[in-house]
Amino acid sequence: MIGFIPLGLVLGAQAREKGFNALEVPLLTGLNFAGGSEFAAINLWTSPPHLLLLMGVTLLINSRHVLMSATLTSFLKNIPRFKILLALAFMCDETWALALGDARARKKEGLCPSFSLPYYVGVATGLYLAWVGFAVLGTVLGPVVGDLTRYGFDMAFPAVFLVLLRGMWSGPRKAAPWVVSGVVGAMVYLALPGAWYVPAGAVSGIIAAWWTTRT
Repeated sequence: MIGFIPLGLVLGAQAREKGFNALEVPLLTGLNFAGGSEFAAINLWTSPPHLLLLMGVTLLINSRHVLMSATLTSFLKNIPRFKILLALAFMCDETWALALGDARARKKEGLCPSFSLPYYVGVATGLYLAWVGFAVLGTVLGPVVGDLTRYGFDMAFPAVFLVLLRGMWSGPRKAAPWVVSGVVGAMVYLALPGAWYVPAGAVSGIIAAWWTTRT
């Protein structure tokens, strides 16, 4: 939740610069609740917006949630489907990583069920409220304090994911999609203008993950 504070402030400030107000920002963050695609959408935002481009980029970036939720399947067998669907609607990268780690730890200890729905709900609720709340606060503080990135707040985004990756490290082979996604994203960033590196990294990472599971 602490890591969400600078991320939310930066997103809110950037959204304010693109003309979003304090009502539209919580709609963006609350309905989508996926920071990567929200930052991409704000960076690509124009007036009028290119809706097909925004929808395509959002779909590609958020498609990682398909793979993320699939890793939880074996832990969700004894939970009613409507509860699963409702819970997964509030899943983000951090919630997924914490819930998966907790489920694996509970399974190792022989606890049943291994997936703790109260733990998941507690984590998801705290992160959801922190994300939406501080994004809204960013729209208010942005015009007052100016460019928040000059204080290094934008470094919180890669820092959070580096911590998550470190906690999920299980060997070089399973890290291949990370490497592929990073290399392809960096190459496209250097070669093409705009934010095409975002969908390029997302798609290449998904393809690499699919390929490694087949081989």
